[in-house]
Amino acid sequence: MTRATRNDSSDISKTSPIIAYTVAMSQPNSHIFEVKLQVSQWQKSILELGMPVWTPGSYLVREYARHIQYFRASSSQDKTKLSSQKISKNHWIIETVNVNDITIDYQVYANELTVRTNHLDGTHGYFNGAALFYFIPGLEKQSITVQIIPPIAQWKVSTALPEIPGKINLFQADDYDTLVDSPFEIGTQNIYPFEVLGKSHQLVIWGHGNIRPITLIKDIKKIIEIEAKLYGELPYDHYLFILHLSGSSFGGLEHKSSCSLIYPRFGFRAKDKYNHFIQLVAHEFFHLWNAKRIRPKALETFDYGRENYTKSLWFLEGTTSYYDMIMPLRAGVYNIANFLDILSKDITRYLNTPGRKIHSLSESSFDAWIKLYRSDAHSDNVQISYYLKGELVSLLLDLLIRARHNNQRSLDNVMSQMWQEFGKLEISFTPQQLQDVIESVAGIDLQNFFARYLDATEDLPFDDYLELFGLKLKPILDYETIPFLGIRIKSENNKEIIKFVEAGSPAEMGGLDANDELLAIDGIYVNSSQLSDRLKDYQSGDIISITVFHQDQLKTLSITLADPQPSRYEVIRIDHPSDSQKQNLIDWLGKE
Repeated sequence: MTRATRNDSSDISKTSPIIAYTVAMSQPNSHIFEVKLQVSQWQKSILELGMPVWTPGSYLVREYARHIQYFRASSSQDKTKLSSQKISKNHWIIETVNVNDITIDYQVYANELTVRTNHLDGTHGYFNGAALFYFIPGLEKQSITVQIIPPIAQWKVSTALPEIPGKINLFQADDYDTLVDSPFEIGTQNIYPFEVLGKSHQLVIWGHGNIRPITLIKDIKKIIEIEAKLYGELPYDHYLFILHLSGSSFGGLEHKSSCSLIYPRFGFRAKDKYNHFIQLVAHEFFHLWNAKRIRPKALETFDYGRENYTKSLWFLEGTTSYYDMIMPLRAGVYNIANFLDILSKDITRYLNTPGRKIHSLSESSFDAWIKLYRSDAHSDNVQISYYLKGELVSLLLDLLIRARHNNQRSLDNVMSQMWQEFGKLEISFTPQQLQDVIESVAGIDLQNFFARYLDATEDLPFDDYLELFGLKLKPILDYETIPFLGIRIKSENNKEIIKFVEAGSPAEMGGLDANDELLAIDGIYVNSSQLSDRLKDYQSGDIISITVFHQDQLKTLSITLADPQPSRYEVIRIDHPSDSQKQNLIDWLGKE
């Protein structure tokens, strides 16, 4: 962000400015937060304001300033309007000559229900600090107060920020980073307090569904206990789980003393869906160590006005994804069969993503800002998720360490050592320091491993690592007689739309394109539910005609079908495992 160039050194006073926010929502159905920023004891002739373009934990420039729809700066004493100017997309300057107390009134439109944005309606108000509050360049370390004014007295306020004693709905953040790291839930939420390992916790639920809070809290306690056991402590005094129940959304965002979760309201009865939610809880809670405190050098100091690049997201998110699979198993929330089923599905996603052969894991981490959250019809052909491949690389590292040390060491030791050397002391790490810690635990030079599986695009050798634990990967041909075409289609508004064409597939070679409307095979109508059955009537090498609308132009293309390909993969037990293989599996995943 461009800074004001005027020399204000003569205006500097030893008295620090006082920064106070007030957040009101007088007409919640308008989706508008009414925000007041008051800066007192100001001693310069220009006040600069910046609005973040992203929020930590979600690596995409979201341009939060686009939701500001009113801005007025005035003198707090006589309400005189002050001259102000917006000089870039997220940067304002205000003339403050001879004005010591300034009030900035602005409005923020809030009608996007995600864990990274703001949402306000007649039942609640939710906001993230980065999406609502300005920062003052140079004063990011200054303490900040936040006064919440609910539209009705019955609305409750939930946040990890401490309430100022003797005050109602007045909270204090030690600095701007803490303010950004402390989302607010205001409204009609249900609040469930509980205690784990001598620390207080709250589960805050907004919305209705088939959730059973008592059962959920019981399992959340297990996750907290098993993750705390790995690191040896809980690094907070109080922790807050904010859960939004929605129609179909899924996601989470980590914070130092809280997390925000969003999940389908009726996703808690079916066992597989419930397990998926517990994984989400395990993931975001694991982040309070790995990401919020164990942090790469590139994220040591947040620059809220631009992208913050790092090649270590594979470790922050991918390794955390590995643990969100295994922690519920260790906690007894689900069993080994459930774990292997989840692992099988993730390996299937990896092996069915052609982009894994194009995009390396370290590049995927670095490219998060332009790729992961901006997927399109071609994305799967040219990129791989650092969540997914990072999870599977972490799996291989865990098995490698366990195999070399007879299960007396594991990836757990890496996480514990990273906590003791970096996270606990809040010292950031470099990629080389991370590799050094992994190598010290493994007791082997891993330069070749990192070069092949992080910095290059060589396929991960699952069987080489699983075999020592009595497991193997089995390709599944659900329909052995179905030749390979290479498209995914979806019904949209009574049209069959091609959503993905795999690079190098018969479909691409024959001229099919994403967003084409599929009409017929060999002159006979076909839709998404019929495609697999229709292809059973053909063999690899057969030439078929496919009719589509391509940009409203009717086209019939000749396509040569290829050999069947596996649709999925399963991690299964090998026949007749040795005693050592049986014991390795028990030491890794526990007994049945």
